[in-house]
Amino acid sequence: MKLCWLSIGLLASLSQGIRALQVKRDTPRDQLQYDANYFDQKINHFPDSETFAKSNLSSGTFKQRYYFDDTYYKPGGPVYLYISGETSGPSRFSNLQTGIIQILMEATNGLGVILENRYYGDSYPFNTSTTDELLFLTTNQTIADNAYFAQNAVFPGVECDLTAPGTPWILYGGSLAGAQTALSIKVHGDVLYGGIASSAPIKVDVGYPEWYNTIQKYAPQDCISRINKIVDNFDLLIANNLTAAVKEFKTLFGLEVLTDNRDFAAAIADPIGNPGFYHSSTWQELNWNDTYGSRDFFYFCGNVSDIDAPEEITQVDYTFANYTNGEPWVGLGSYANYVKKNTLPLCPSGDYNSNDCWGTQNASAWASIENTSTRSYLYTSCVEQGAYIDSPKDGPALLSRVVDTTYEQQWCTWAFPAGTYNSIPSSPDVGAYNDFGAFNFSADRLAFIDGDQDVWNDLCYHSNFAPSRTETSDLHPEYLITGAGHHWDSYGILDVEAEPQFIREAHKWEIKTVKKWLRKFDEWKKP
Repeated sequence: MKLCWLSIGLLASLSQGIRALQVKRDTPRDQLQYDANYFDQKINHFPDSETFAKSNLSSGTFKQRYYFDDTYYKPGGPVYLYISGETSGPSRFSNLQTGIIQILMEATNGLGVILENRYYGDSYPFNTSTTDELLFLTTNQTIADNAYFAQNAVFPGVECDLTAPGTPWILYGGSLAGAQTALSIKVHGDVLYGGIASSAPIKVDVGYPEWYNTIQKYAPQDCISRINKIVDNFDLLIANNLTAAVKEFKTLFGLEVLTDNRDFAAAIADPIGNPGFYHSSTWQELNWNDTYGSRDFFYFCGNVSDIDAPEEITQVDYTFANYTNGEPWVGLGSYANYVKKNTLPLCPSGDYNSNDCWGTQNASAWASIENTSTRSYLYTSCVEQGAYIDSPKDGPALLSRVVDTTYEQQWCTWAFPAGTYNSIPSSPDVGAYNDFGAFNFSADRLAFIDGDQDVWNDLCYHSNFAPSRTETSDLHPEYLITGAGHHWDSYGILDVEAEPQFIREAHKWEIKTVKKWLRKFDEWKKP
């Protein structure tokens, strides 16, 4: 690797750089902003693949946005590539400011960079997202982006050759980006030195009713048992075709306009989490760090299980008692009251039956070809990822059993009509994930870290359905954070020692893991 040096051109602008550095020093770290940079990324990394080459859009490049932080960088330090995942780069700034990348940069004199995923933020290859234009939104294209970027990246103001494989590039990603991190190391391990995959789905199915298992197990049981029973009773009304009672039930929640029972079921499950795009802060949005999390779920559950609710609320519990042998539907009044007061206002238009809120049956609304993260994520789900949140077929249910995988699959059909060069499968091709090893996924210098209270954990390395994890090594490390949720390790407070014990020890483990890898880099480095 070349040593850092100042060129004549840089000397001319040195005073400007000093002023910029002074601004950075004077700005609190958690408020730092970063300049956007753009990289000429290939639209198609696989010109010999008929799948992509048949399209007349397969040549050329697009501008892929990235941001970097060199605050802690010293010559010889690694590059930490944060995989942005299913959102824009700026929404991930906290990872450079105070989160996991800041923690690792400070510990190892590294440089951190956020690379925006193709088809998100400002990194769209095309002006619209038709089915044909989305042909290049695949896992293999996305992970090839990471490798190509690492081999060619330039960081303005940092006069070093930091490209891979001459410099150790270590990836980090959480959730979908965690899976992309794992796959990047698995497929492009000759370029990318290592990676930490947090809450990474590595074994997926078309449906994922297990999303609710964590909530069933760890949420307050008085609340959960009430909701389970209410859902059972509502499903009984539907099973017996009691249409008048079903309509009255919807009216209690202020949602009689939702004529599709699945839309209604998803709407009242919004505070818990539902298929598609919920509006509430749910169990998944809990966080050890209140700056980034919300406790709304517990406020919701506290309302449903309130034993001191006023009589006008508790009397609602008897509305349908004649259908259950005189037994009240305990908590129904509080549940309905919470939804009316706290959930419905999350629909700003007040049109609850619109696609912007809980109505999903407008086919033309799904067909909009505007570039949005929602459309890109839906496409990935429809084509490869699956994991449609549906209701369990057996046992207790927090989501009505009227919701199955056909509910979300219909959205795919409406959203992505066949194009000239591309059409979506009738069901997601989950082999795009599972064929790399599923629960036996492994790659050198790939660390898996999960939270045992994450709603997505049963798709991850530490799933309850995975083999027992009894062995670990420096090449194949793994860590399960007891009491943690969805990639909770990605958040920080600029003081690891002041963090709660369960997060502090996870971060210390990640630092140790990376340091061990870096000590072996010279042995690995390609000539």
